[in-house]
Amino acid sequence: MPLLVPSFVGCHNDLPSHPDRPYIAPGVAMQDVTFHSSALSRDMPYRVFLPLHINPNVRLPVVYLLHGGNGGFRDWSNDSQVSNFAARGVILVMPEGAFSYYMNAAEKAEDKYEDYTFTDLVSDVEARFPAATTRDKRAIVGISMGGFAAIKIALTRPELFGFVGALSPSIDILHRRFNIKRTGEWWRIRTIFGPLDSEARISRDPFALIKTADPAKTPYIYLTAGENEPLLDPNRRFAGRLKFLHFSYEFRTQHGGHDWNEWNSQTPGCFESLFQHINLSDREPRR
Repeated sequence: MPLLVPSFVGCHNDLPSHPDRPYIAPGVAMQDVTFHSSALSRDMPYRVFLPLHINPNVRLPVVYLLHGGNGGFRDWSNDSQVSNFAARGVILVMPEGAFSYYMNAAEKAEDKYEDYTFTDLVSDVEARFPAATTRDKRAIVGISMGGFAAIKIALTRPELFGFVGALSPSIDILHRRFNIKRTGEWWRIRTIFGPLDSEARISRDPFALIKTADPAKTPYIYLTAGENEPLLDPNRRFAGRLKFLHFSYEFRTQHGGHDWNEWNSQTPGCFESLFQHINLSDREPRR
């Protein structure tokens, strides 16, 4: 069995990635896929965990796992034991998101990462694997940058997922002012989201989107933050908005920072909530 390689690095690390040594739980198979994305006009990779033995007559619930900034599609498999949850009868999909926030970039027309992730990728997964095709059997869980994307998609494309998990999401990224020590990141954020106070930026801002989103249609949101990370306060404020506007959600905090130690401690609770909010009992028949 491959060994889990622990990581003590947050998702804004610029060091080279560590070797690819995924943890694969008993009863689980792993497959790496490369497919052509029409939105990006190039081939893109993703990794999948799925049960080793699958009834050929059913389609299984599917969970999309989004990595953080300066991460990659192997992070979830290398830095966590998330494959254990595939053994419970779900397919886990880990796409490559680069440093895109999984958004269509406001100032770089060719970087259509939202269309790639939530149209091209979903279509390829459902054509290639026995993955369910309905909202009640789809979920998305992201860390940091990926958590931001999960929240944004929950508010703008609620028809896609029945459950959204956001672990330490960079919920305030669109409100951060220029910092000369992080000039490179600031320009990347400007390219993705547009200038401060622009329509492009506001249309991607969860704090603005929540004002018009329909709580009755929005998927259940599982939100977490570490008690020792700078993102605790903005996430607590966002949880307050969810409560005030009567969204279905839960907000969990515990001792920890912005790293895989924190996210691994929050993942089991996230998945237990996920299993309560997506349809596991009535597996979708394959056609």
